[in-house]
Amino acid sequence: MNKKTKDTLILGTALFAMFFGAGNLIFPPSLGLLSGKNWIVCGIGFFLTAAGMPLLGIIAVSKAGGTISHISNKINPIFGKIFAIIIILSIGPLLAIPRTGATTYEMGIKPIFPEINPLISSIIFFGITLYFVIKPSEIVDKIAKILTPLLLIMIFLIIIKGIISPLGSAVTKMDVNPFSKGFTEGYQTMDALASLLFGGVVLNSIISKGYESEKDHINMTIKAGIIASLGLGLVYGGLIYLGASTNSIFPPNKEKADLLITITNSLLGDFGKIALGIVVSLACLTTSIGLTATVGNYFSDLSNNRVSYKIIVIITVIISTIFANIGLEKIVLLSVPLLVMVYPIAIVLILMNIFNKYIPKNAYTGAVIGAFIISLYDGASAAKINTSFFSTIINVLPLSKYGFAWITPAIIGGFISTFLLKHSNLSNEPHI
Repeated sequence: MNKKTKDTLILGTALFAMFFGAGNLIFPPSLGLLSGKNWIVCGIGFFLTAAGMPLLGIIAVSKAGGTISHISNKINPIFGKIFAIIIILSIGPLLAIPRTGATTYEMGIKPIFPEINPLISSIIFFGITLYFVIKPSEIVDKIAKILTPLLLIMIFLIIIKGIISPLGSAVTKMDVNPFSKGFTEGYQTMDALASLLFGGVVLNSIISKGYESEKDHINMTIKAGIIASLGLGLVYGGLIYLGASTNSIFPPNKEKADLLITITNSLLGDFGKIALGIVVSLACLTTSIGLTATVGNYFSDLSNNRVSYKIIVIITVIISTIFANIGLEKIVLLSVPLLVMVYPIAIVLILMNIFNKYIPKNAYTGAVIGAFIISLYDGASAAKINTSFFSTIINVLPLSKYGFAWITPAIIGGFISTFLLKHSNLSNEPHI
């Protein structure tokens, strides 16, 4: 194995570990349970956003220059900052970090120590997070390197046992389009949003290994991303199947964490449930530490160090402790409107940056505005706000019944802004 191949393999494995958080485990089984006989089609939709889109995000960021700002600033620097802040808050104290605390309680603490109050669990969990974030230690990296293989071993043991000895069978079909349901459920992993931050990490890692040519940067990034995406796809496919195999046993509204715990307990017994809970909890801790540090570094840099890293991470863990106690299911429910609103914009930016040299500079603004108008409607609908006045208009748009009404306005918006800005004597040269 030559050096480049070895470095690419290591990078792909590391990228998989960066994406693979314990929270990702709770969504595929639940989706499988809901999809029943449609689990394959539903799984393909889920794979596209939960594994495919992160791959494209990594590639887009590396091609654009290495940071989320290189992608979003093509619209406008102010928009770039606002978009970046929304992404950071989403994978930070508003959604992802509290979810690590809630998942730890529901999968790691509650099954073993049901009498412990969730607030106490959250305070201890985020207290440990704060300790490691303020006093960085190599022990966290070492634990993470051990935990990811252990977590994978546990998951594949469960999947293999579930394939050999299915708990039940898929007996029902979805009452909604399975592909679009899987596609939008993939938003919940938040990995496409995370890829906009991880892209810079991957690029810097490649450069630090001595690879200087842009061709090497792109090729190694693509190959590493494929390795990570295939790994995610295998896990997601197996877990969706496990959920589908319980379609004849459990009600569709069974709580996500409880579903995975019950499946594990049924297949591997109490030891499997406890072992999975411990490994998942420790994996949540390393994820929480990494995300909290990311939030601290970003906002500290944004304020030109006027607000210290220490103050920001303290505020972050306090907010996360509070939000974690509303419960995992409510965190997931509350996240839907925001993710439905943000994801189409992120997808548009990712795809346009990948095909950057073929796309006029002025097309970016109109495409994002077109996608945002529809995603704002979708977000309001997900938040149970009365949007019946606009429904008639939205339903006329192509692909609206599949949940992709934003695609046509994004394309039309891109053409309109290209034409208008071209005739305003503004630059219409494509990016290079």
